[in-house]
Amino acid sequence: MTSIAMRKPRWRAPSVLPGFGLTFGFSLAWLSLIVLIPLSTLFLKSAGMGWHAFVEVGFSDRAMAAYRLSFGTAAAAALVNAVFGLLVAWTLVRYDFPGKRIVSALVDLPFALPTAVAGIALTSIYAPTGWVGQFLDPLGIKVAFTATGITVALIFIGLPFVVRSVEPVLADLGLDVEEAAATLGANRFQTFFRVIFPAIMPALFTGAALAFARGVGEYGSVIFISGNMPGRTEIAPLLIVTQLEQYAYNGATAIAMIMMLISFAVLFTLNAMQSARRRRLGS
Repeated sequence: MTSIAMRKPRWRAPSVLPGFGLTFGFSLAWLSLIVLIPLSTLFLKSAGMGWHAFVEVGFSDRAMAAYRLSFGTAAAAALVNAVFGLLVAWTLVRYDFPGKRIVSALVDLPFALPTAVAGIALTSIYAPTGWVGQFLDPLGIKVAFTATGITVALIFIGLPFVVRSVEPVLADLGLDVEEAAATLGANRFQTFFRVIFPAIMPALFTGAALAFARGVGEYGSVIFISGNMPGRTEIAPLLIVTQLEQYAYNGATAIAMIMMLISFAVLFTLNAMQSARRRRLGS
């Protein structure tokens, strides 16, 4: 009792924002206007279709092929960006070279460049008569109008997410960590995989997840290079637009609903795995 009575109240610095109640209320209201209300209308529209009509449109052969293409190419592009995005971030942080600021600005170019412009440029480069495609076509390698071309487009628009997620973590890590590992007898391989990689893996994981999420819903940079052949190179966002152009609003809603549920499940699983890893490392 004496220790409790003598314990001084912990001083807390005043927050620059309003109290929790008001801040939470504003946050919830804004989240509802921007996210929850639009998504709830999607649920209501899908519920009004009836289960049979929903399954018939949302799980048709054409829709299933579009789902496999969209999620498969997005996952492949995210894996490629995880590797090469790490290399780009490492180069920008660890080395000084002429034109470094230009290279850093080029990394952010997909953020500012209209996606349709990126799609047209990539198509002109990788088409059979393009700058690169003319050398690949005699070898039997086709990029444009195939799933490979879609993956290339998604790599282009997803690279900045990985680079900008990993770059600040690498900058904070510093060279002293590598030097300390070297003084303890670790070689370069051990230093990277036992010291550096565990520190940057959460940021790399986050960047790859963001690149995947962006790739799943990408439209502008893909429709030009994909060829848009139903059942082969037709992505799910294009199928939704096709349904809307045909005034099949229920069909577009059903496909959008399934895409949203799959995307949420994938991202929720990735976040759960990352949270479990943080708790395991913290314990």
